Amino acid sequence: MKRLIDKLAIFIISLALYITNENNIYMVIPILISIILSAILSYLENESITIAVFTIYLAVCFFKLDYLFFIPLICYDAVLLKIKGIWIFSFLPLIFNFIKTPFISNWLIAAIIITAYILKHRTVSYEKLEKDYHKLRDNTKEISMQLEKQNKELLDKQDYEINLATVTERNRIARDIHDNVGHLLSRSILQIGALLAINKDEETKKNLKLIKGTLSEAMDSIRTSVHNLHEESIDLRTEIQKLIDGFRFCSIKFHYDVETNLEKNMKYCFITVTKEALSNIIKHSNATEALVIIREHPALYQLVIEDNGSSCSYSSENGIGIKNITDRIAALGGNLNISTHQGFRIFISIPKDNYFERTR
Repeated sequence: MKRLIDKLAIFIISLALYITNENNIYMVIPILISIILSAILSYLENESITIAVFTIYLAVCFFKLDYLFFIPLICYDAVLLKIKGIWIFSFLPLIFNFIKTPFISNWLIAAIIITAYILKHRTVSYEKLEKDYHKLRDNTKEISMQLEKQNKELLDKQDYEINLATVTERNRIARDIHDNVGHLLSRSILQIGALLAINKDEETKKNLKLIKGTLSEAMDSIRTSVHNLHEESIDLRTEIQKLIDGFRFCSIKFHYDVETNLEKNMKYCFITVTKEALSNIIKHSNATEALVIIREHPALYQLVIEDNGSSCSYSSENGIGIKNITDRIAALGGNLNISTHQGFRIFISIPKDNYFERTR
């Protein structure tokens, strides 16, 4: 647009100078030819064509004085080409026809040529500056997006490490309770049992039985607490990653995108299904690559396990593996879809509404 404005300004000045010096019935021809050539050069923006048109136009100007007035318009496109200084040849027709044209017209045309050079140089500099600005802005935006992505990954990693540390601490507490307090209670129960066996006093036996019953209740309560604490401490991502790390049959990729903490039955279901699917890959597939995806969507949880092995037929009646997977998914109100096109693919989706209703 800026180049078009520059050309329009040069054309208006050249036209005004041309009209004041020429007055014949063919005076419109140089105007039309100059406009057409200038439009072609602006549209094509080809350096070779620009040089050819510029050279031919200058050659015409040596013999047709009417075309001298529009040299600045054609010269504008010849400025700042790879062939440096080619625009200076614009002065040759003026020098050659110096005697044939009015003195003032020659100088004014020369001045307009210099003006065309200044305008082109200014416009190109501005365009370069604008291009550099947009490039810098795009780079800044890209860097900003990368920083946001890295920051999100850092926060996710931090959350994962905190969750993993919490899980580890829960396991340690559960293990300590089981190994220390549980053993002490078990030993106390055995000791009271021994006292009951050797003691003859009925009143003492009665009290010992009460103590033994209390200790047994405490032991059951601790077992339940330790069991629940251990189950809550199971991290689905860590458990699946352990299965994948131990899988040596082929390369396998793992994508995990779940933010909420799943219930233990959901965790056990996904772990069991993944274990069964990986076992089937080893037994029945010639795959070289596999993929495990666990993802949380607004309305459902998703588990996808697939490989690139050769297609094979399957039947839930031929083995208990697929049937067990089907039963587990059905118990959670989910859907199972198995595809054998271009490899074996298990697609499991469990709607959150169905899942929460069944786990209440």
